[in-house]
Amino acid sequence: MESGSIKTPLVNNDQEEARTSSSITSGLLLSTSVAVTGSFVYGCAMSYSSPAQSKIMEELGLSVADYSFFTSVMTLGGMITAALSGKIAAIIGRRQTMWISDVFCIFGWLAVAFAHDKMLLNIGRGFLGFGVGLISYVVPVYIAEITPKAFRGGFSFSNQAMYGRERELEITLKRLRGENGDILEEAAEIRETVETSRRESRSGLRDLFNIKNAHPLIIGLVLMLLQQFCGSSAISAYAARIFDTAGFPSDIGTSILAVILVPQSIIVMFAVDRCGRRPLLMSSSIGLCICSFFIGLSYYLQKHGDFQEFCSPMLIVGLVGYVLSFGIGLGGLPWVIMSEVFPVNVKITAGSLVTVSNWFFSWIIIFSFNFMMQWSAFGTYFIFAGVSLMSFVFVWTLVPETKGRTLEDIQQSLGQLS
Repeated sequence: MESGSIKTPLVNNDQEEARTSSSITSGLLLSTSVAVTGSFVYGCAMSYSSPAQSKIMEELGLSVADYSFFTSVMTLGGMITAALSGKIAAIIGRRQTMWISDVFCIFGWLAVAFAHDKMLLNIGRGFLGFGVGLISYVVPVYIAEITPKAFRGGFSFSNQAMYGRERELEITLKRLRGENGDILEEAAEIRETVETSRRESRSGLRDLFNIKNAHPLIIGLVLMLLQQFCGSSAISAYAARIFDTAGFPSDIGTSILAVILVPQSIIVMFAVDRCGRRPLLMSSSIGLCICSFFIGLSYYLQKHGDFQEFCSPMLIVGLVGYVLSFGIGLGGLPWVIMSEVFPVNVKITAGSLVTVSNWFFSWIIIFSFNFMMQWSAFGTYFIFAGVSLMSFVFVWTLVPETKGRTLEDIQQSLGQLS
C-alpha cells in the first residue's frame, strides 16, 4: 500500500460480502431520507416562482424587471450563506446547520405568503436563499459522510466527523451499518482523515490556489458554471411561463415535470455507482444539447410561421427531455464530484468557494433570462445548446472517473494530469 495509508488485514469474499450487505440499515435509510428532504425544500424554493409568476405580478403590480429581481434575489441570499456554510457546518455540526436552514426557510415562506409589497416579498425570498444556501452544501456533505463507501465511491468531507468524540463515532457507525457490520476499518480511515485535517486545519485560500490544486479547482468551478449556463435554473424558475408561451396549460405541464422527477431521481441514485460519473455526465450533456436545440427550433418556427402545428408538441417534448437529461447528470453529479476531487486539507474552503460560484452563476442566468427571451427566444435556447455541447467536451477531456476509487487514487490521477 502507499505511504501514509493504514494497512488492514485482507478479508475473504464471504467476510467482505457480509460486511457490504449489512451496510444498508434502517437507520441509514431514515437518516438519508430526512437529509434528502433538504433537496426537496431547495426545489420548492427554486421552482415556486414559476407557477406563481402571473398572480404575483398582477397582485403586486410588478414589472418584468421587478419579478426578475424577486426570482433571482434568492440566489444572492444563497451566496452569502454558501460562503460561510463550510465553516458553520464544521463548527456547529451538520444537523445543527440543517436546523438553522429550516428556521431561515420558515421565516422566508411566511414573509412571501403575507407580503403586500415588493419589499417584504424580496426579504422573504432572500431568507429562503439563506436557508437553501446552507442546504446546498450541508446535505450532500452529510449524506456522503454517512453512506458506505461501496455506495458513494469514496468517503467525502469526513474531516470534521468526530471533533474528538471517538466513542460516539463508533456508536454512530454501529447504528448506521448494523450490529453485524465491521466498522473497525472504516473508523480507522475516519480517524486518519481527521488527524490529517487537524494537522492542516489552517489551510485556506492560499493553499487552495496552490498549483497542485489547479486541476480539481478547474473541475469544480467549470462544472458549476456549465450546470447553470446550460439554462437549468432559468427553466426551473420560469417553467410555467415557458409552457404558457407554447399554448400548453402551465399547471398540467409543471405537474408532468414534477411527476417525472421523482422516479428519475430514484433511478439515478442507484445508477450513479453502477454506471459511473463520466458516462452519466456526458449522456446528460448530449441530451441537454439536443433538447435545448429542439426548444429553440420550436420558437424559431413559431416566429416565422412555419409548421405551426409542430411547434407546441416540439417544445413540450424538448422541455420534458431537458428535465430528464439534466436530472441524470449535470443536476446532481457536479456536487458529488466536487466532494471527491479536492484534497482533505482544502475541502471546506474549496466546497464554500465552489458553492458560492454556483449561486453566483445561477443568479446571472435567472436574472438575465427574461431579458434574453425578449432579445431572442430561439437564440437563448441555441446558446444553452452550445453550452451543453461544451459540457460534453469538458467532461470528456478533463473530468476523471471517480466511481469506486479511493481519495488517494483520485488525487494521484489529478496530480498526474495537472
